[in-house]
Amino acid sequence: MAIGSAVEKGPTVYVYDERGRQLFTKSRGSQPTDGLKGYTSGTVSIRHGFTIFTYDDKGRQVSSTSAR
Repeated sequence: MAIGSAVEKGPTVYVYDERGRQLFTKSRGSQPTDGLKGYTSGTVSIRHGFTIFTYDDKGRQVSSTSAR
């Protein structure tokens, strides 16, 4: 199922499909720079500390990179 939207509410990022059904949630971290960085139909990127994690549409981590 493709990602339709991703929204940040408090300490959590909620990811939904095109029909508005929740696919998964992820923690965003507690720093002001942490949180949702962006999404596509296939991935969501979330900053947590000094790392940006990318997840697929099932919530599985597919990559991580140092945040600069």
